[in-house]
Amino acid sequence: MSELLPTVTHNMLLLGCLLVLVASVLLGLLRAMRGPSVEDRLMSVLLLGTGGVATMLLLGQLLANRALYDVALVFALLAAVLAAAMTRREVNHD
Repeated sequence: MSELLPTVTHNMLLLGCLLVLVASVLLGLLRAMRGPSVEDRLMSVLLLGTGGVATMLLLGQLLANRALYDVALVFALLAAVLAAAMTRREVNHD
């Protein structure tokens, strides 16, 4: 029984962190849709990328699914490309 307790506590802690991350990502999505400036939208997109990566890493740990680590890596690469594309688009509009 004492061996099971650290695992259950560990999983509950990871689940709590996951819920906080999902709430953060949802608030970032709201900020991305509402604006008001391009800088706010860019920062929220970066938050979505970071939150998505962290969410996939925590899910991979909780579910013991190594493939989610690869998904997190792809999310990180896509977030970097998206940030560069948004920055380039805004420089061209000025």
